[in-house]
Amino acid sequence: MCYRVTELQWNFATNLTEPNKKRMVDAQGLQTKLERVSWQKAITFSWSLLGDPQAVRQFRLIAAKGRPALPEHRLAELQKIIQEMKDIYNKAKVCPYLPSMSPYCDLSLEPDLTRTMAHSRSFEEQLHAWRSWRDAVGPKVKEKFFRYVDLANEAAKLMGYRDAGEQERALYGVVDLESQVSEVWTSAAPLYRQLHAFVRSRLRKHYAPHRISPTAPIPAHLLGNMWAQNWKNILDLVLPFPGKRRADVTPEMLRQGYTPHRMVQTADEFFTSLGLKPMPVEFWLKSLIERPPDRPVACKASAWDFCNRRDYRIKQCIEVTMEDLLTLHHEMTHIEYYLQYADQPHLFRDGANPAFHEAISDAIGLSVITPRHMHRIGLLNNITDDYETDINFLMEMALDRIAYLPFAYIVDQWRWKVFAEGGLRNSVNSAWWELRVWHQGLIPPVARSENDFDPGAKYHIIADQPYIRYFIGLVLQFQIHEALCRVAGHIGTLHTCDIYRSREAGRLLSEIMSAGNSRPWPEILRMATRGATDKLDARPLLEYFKPLSLWLRVANRDEMIGWVTTDQDTGMTNFLNIIKIVISNNIKYFLPFLNLRENKTYSNV
Repeated sequence: MCYRVTELQWNFATNLTEPNKKRMVDAQGLQTKLERVSWQKAITFSWSLLGDPQAVRQFRLIAAKGRPALPEHRLAELQKIIQEMKDIYNKAKVCPYLPSMSPYCDLSLEPDLTRTMAHSRSFEEQLHAWRSWRDAVGPKVKEKFFRYVDLANEAAKLMGYRDAGEQERALYGVVDLESQVSEVWTSAAPLYRQLHAFVRSRLRKHYAPHRISPTAPIPAHLLGNMWAQNWKNILDLVLPFPGKRRADVTPEMLRQGYTPHRMVQTADEFFTSLGLKPMPVEFWLKSLIERPPDRPVACKASAWDFCNRRDYRIKQCIEVTMEDLLTLHHEMTHIEYYLQYADQPHLFRDGANPAFHEAISDAIGLSVITPRHMHRIGLLNNITDDYETDINFLMEMALDRIAYLPFAYIVDQWRWKVFAEGGLRNSVNSAWWELRVWHQGLIPPVARSENDFDPGAKYHIIADQPYIRYFIGLVLQFQIHEALCRVAGHIGTLHTCDIYRSREAGRLLSEIMSAGNSRPWPEILRMATRGATDKLDARPLLEYFKPLSLWLRVANRDEMIGWVTTDQDTGMTNFLNIIKIVISNNIKYFLPFLNLRENKTYSNV
């Protein structure tokens, strides 16, 4: 069944026709029925009493997966609602900023609005794109989303959980997941606030000072991304040393005659240099690595496991650029993971937890992106140990990773609260912005109300895709990177480490990957760190960015670290927000009291 469904999904993704879509949807429906039957059989056994822990683990995976307990008509309704919300999202169109640009309201999120948010430096044009997208999607999906919450909760309760949020957290198999995640964010938040203060000061220089207060949150539409989830597109506005840009090896790749096929060979050689498995024959024969001229395809890069221990493919419309070379290494790390755990039972052929696949792929990326690696593969002639270039590089990485941390944290904090409280029907939008102001220091650029539904403008929320895995994966990637660098014998700062050609790092990677999901992820993390820890830990991430952190403290000596909000921003008094700033900047003294925030409003606290 897995092979059949995956094959039909591939056929549709590589040839976007309605017949292919129908065949795929029909097969997915059969797969859902199989999962329901498997669940119904599994719960009839007293499997928790079995003596074989591996059998118990497989039964537990069957029993906890999906929503098979939901009556068939209810499950069909839930799937229909999710698809309707996705269709609204995918088909939404907005009008151009100026009628003179086009008489038609036909701008879509990709690529039109995304390009505007990334490249426009007009306050008003970015505001138009930001507001128009939310107005086009949010109100239309709001009532459907409330019904989705009801059905998801019903399914979770039938499976023995309090709500759908608890069911999502159960996939990680640890009782203290929320406290681990909160502790990590508490540790990383001071670095984020330093980055926030520096970016705010640079934005004030670019836009009129009255647009952005030196002590206030940043308007959410000015950070180069529709959701302000990463800020890498505003690098040109905030680069510490503009004359010291990181080398882009794209021109050198073109000069050397790189092709998509050669780029794939280069990525494959990275893994074989570690002593890992080469890509199999089917990979070379069946992968899609260039955009076909004769049919429409979904070009978003992805890695595919066809479940038969032989067939593995990537789908990526590769262009000869440095960015695509990095993406290629990421996707082929997924393939390497598939290859390493191929001999596990079917239910164990997966990442150690829902975040592990991305974490390992991103950890490999931390090596590949270094100037040292580009030099070793012949794409960079000179490596200069230059402090200013280093700070620029770390700033670029921080705009991508550190800026993303609070967003990746709050999406499911909000979603779990919605599930726990049955939809928050009278305060769903204000709850969203409370979290964004508190953790991200961002405010909506125009007034929002409960008539709006701004969370619905984020695909993962309306597509029923859990988000905390991105936060966990971001933290784990630095833990895994540090562990690989340590066994590779790296000397120097963590951000300069490249594990290329290290057989020791390859052996550790093989150990981590080959276990698949056959063991609890804390055990695999303890194995990866050679016994140092079995929990999420922000220390390697902070170590990676330590040079930038020290530089930011000096650069921000005249800036306020943190933000003060007004009644208009969050409905809280200035006095309470000053208390927030004091707590945030002296966090260790207030840790015993932070549990007060869990079930009380900020004003009660």
